Amino acid sequence: MNILTVGSVAYDEVITPFDRRERALGGSATFFSIAARHFAPVSLVAVVGNDFNLADEQLLEHKGVDLAGLEKVDGKCFFWKGEYLANWNDRITHDTQLNVFEHFKPKVPHTLRDSEVVFLGNIHPSLQLDVLNQVDKPKVVALDTMNLWIKETRADLIETLKHVDFLLINDSEAAMLSGQRQLIEAAKTIAEMGPKTLCIKQGEHGALLIRGEEIFMAPAYPKCTVVDPTGAGDSFAGGFIGYLAAQNDLSFDTLKKAVIYGSVMGSFTVESFSVDRLASITRDDIEARYREFVTYTHFEA
Repeated sequence: MNILTVGSVAYDEVITPFDRRERALGGSATFFSIAARHFAPVSLVAVVGNDFNLADEQLLEHKGVDLAGLEKVDGKCFFWKGEYLANWNDRITHDTQLNVFEHFKPKVPHTLRDSEVVFLGNIHPSLQLDVLNQVDKPKVVALDTMNLWIKETRADLIETLKHVDFLLINDSEAAMLSGQRQLIEAAKTIAEMGPKTLCIKQGEHGALLIRGEEIFMAPAYPKCTVVDPTGAGDSFAGGFIGYLAAQNDLSFDTLKKAVIYGSVMGSFTVESFSVDRLASITRDDIEARYREFVTYTHFEA
């Protein structure tokens, strides 16, 4: 199945305890698209300014991402500057410049409105709903959000969630959205809002998949060296949704494998700044790391 994704394409300045990178290609849609494209066709809807580097556009094209929905307008690209602390879990945002992203109104080209899978990246929920109103009955709708939208635009988010099959968020966001601290109870509450499948990202502690009474827990990959965690969650989503789109099967066994592929893609992303590592790997690299996951987690009942 073909995937349509909407989100941000940005430039980041990233500071870590050991190094820094200026003007690194980033954005939720960028990481998601490159990760998902390893599995299935991906079309990207986003906006960039006239400072968007030709080399970065060519990189996305070279990786096979369809850029028919990439809008180019006067101004500068979305920019974020952040610093990660020594534990890698805490970070400080030094600067956020929305620039052209401030007035972004997603426009889905007519040629993409029959996309079978839609992934709504982390943007205002009213814009996510507007995208859904532009597409024709997708088979799968998945959504990412954040604490800002949960806190400041809750009503809009709740309305959008009515049309969503999969929700991918972290544990603190799940608790905030549901009002439940226990994640199983949180999943039950969120399912009543619309999404019947919840994938809860827990960073270095892995991910938790919940659909009704079915539960699957996956660890994080233990052997990678963290260079820059930026985009790991978006890459996880790309691996998860990309694998599902390739399989055209939504059984829980397939969903469990999708979680592992998501973890694999996230683990590659953190090994470099920007999309450097994510864009350099092959399908053989992905399958080799997937097999390692199987070895690390397998045991006899």
